[in-house]
Amino acid sequence: MKHKILLVEDEADLGNVVKQYLELMDFDVDWQQNGLTALDVFEKAPDAYHILLIDVNLPGLNGFELADRVVKVNNNVPFLFLTARGDKTDRLNGLKIGADDYVVKPFDVDELVLRIRNIIKRKQQVVSSDQPQQQGAISIGTNQLFVDSLKLITESGEEIILTPRECDLLVLFFHNVNRVIKREEILNKVWGSNDYFVGRSLDVFISRFRKYFQHNTNISIKNVYGIGFVFNVK
Repeated sequence: MKHKILLVEDEADLGNVVKQYLELMDFDVDWQQNGLTALDVFEKAPDAYHILLIDVNLPGLNGFELADRVVKVNNNVPFLFLTARGDKTDRLNGLKIGADDYVVKPFDVDELVLRIRNIIKRKQQVVSSDQPQQQGAISIGTNQLFVDSLKLITESGEEIILTPRECDLLVLFFHNVNRVIKREEILNKVWGSNDYFVGRSLDVFISRFRKYFQHNTNISIKNVYGIGFVFNVK
């Protein structure tokens, strides 16, 4: 079965080149040139795509707005941004929304293909490794993590809907309690890369987790300076 890609790129020349090359690499590509049109197409078949490639500067809806709407429809689908912007704020904004990667134009198409395949492969590995847990939950004390529904029930009874990336990171922590996990290990296992921007995204997630568990005195996340983190459970 071919992996299906939703490509959202308003530059006709670039979009045509990328579409043709991805099809030569045996992908099934649906190319849209407008953010609103792409959202409409996605909403009609939210489970049809293995990955979305989204340009940031789009008519109708910009790439960030489109991605935010996509996540609300199906927060399991991976996506990466294609953009001419090199601003750190834009890149961090994309990662905070949940982007799996951020490719700055001009880019090498072979590198793009490699990134796409790596993201799809990681996603399939996460789904496969989670299958035995689909009928129940991972428990830490009175906290429960439902991997299949991306739901965290905290000690206070609060129900939190996680992003797929948050869920992947919590699964890693839940399976490695009370031990130091190196930053590089976390970034490579959860993000598939280790650079400045995904490192900043990890720090954002750690801050969120501390808020999620703030009422549970038995759980803490300790920063081991220069090494990584410890998910402490008493």
